[in-house]
Amino acid sequence: MLKSAVRLVAVLSIVGSAFAAAAPRADNTLSEEEQKAGWKLLFDGKTTTGWRCWKKDKISEGWQVIDGVLTRVKAGGDIITVDQYENFDLQVDWKIASAGNSGIMYLVQETGHAPYETGPEYQLLDDAHHKVAPTDLTASGACYALYPPAKAACHPVGEWNHTRILFDHRKVEHWLNGEKIVECEVGNADWNEKVAKSKFKAWPDFAKAPKGHIDLQDHGGQVEFKNIKIRVLE
Repeated sequence: MLKSAVRLVAVLSIVGSAFAAAAPRADNTLSEEEQKAGWKLLFDGKTTTGWRCWKKDKISEGWQVIDGVLTRVKAGGDIITVDQYENFDLQVDWKIASAGNSGIMYLVQETGHAPYETGPEYQLLDDAHHKVAPTDLTASGACYALYPPAKAACHPVGEWNHTRILFDHRKVEHWLNGEKIVECEVGNADWNEKVAKSKFKAWPDFAKAPKGHIDLQDHGGQVEFKNIKIRVLE
């Protein structure tokens, strides 16, 4: 009887552990492993702490936290991280509304007339509505107007997407839903040639700063973000 009871306890323990392992982690949290690896949440799911509007000292009412999601609900301008980053691994979950257009920028400075004058952009877009092919220069995941996605990897409008931006000593990787879709190097010959042929040639400070803010773009439509986390690289 005692042996049977011990076996039952062991089985229940195994089942419980398997269930715990299979259970999804709550949004806007970090695992112990992530914390040990140096990951930091940029959004806690409850407040807009750590963010403010570009060239402002606070965030606007156009951005609200709704059910654990950072949402652009009305005109509010771009928002940026309070901190600046040089080399980093950034991961974000995002969902865009029908006809939506937004972006995630990096190396953003608070100069000029708009964040895109200094910061390269990871494009977020309802490609179908805007009649953009998935591998166009302005498709979701592109390094906007410079490097197109290598393949289609975006989920349909209304579904969550997972983005990763790896920026390591000017070398850039854009990932979308587990697929590496862009690889380039800021400031090398190929980059400079593409910039010279684009609208960015008009802005001499574009992508020149050694570090800068992360920017979430307000481009006029609803877009939602969660699970925003960053790991600073040496």
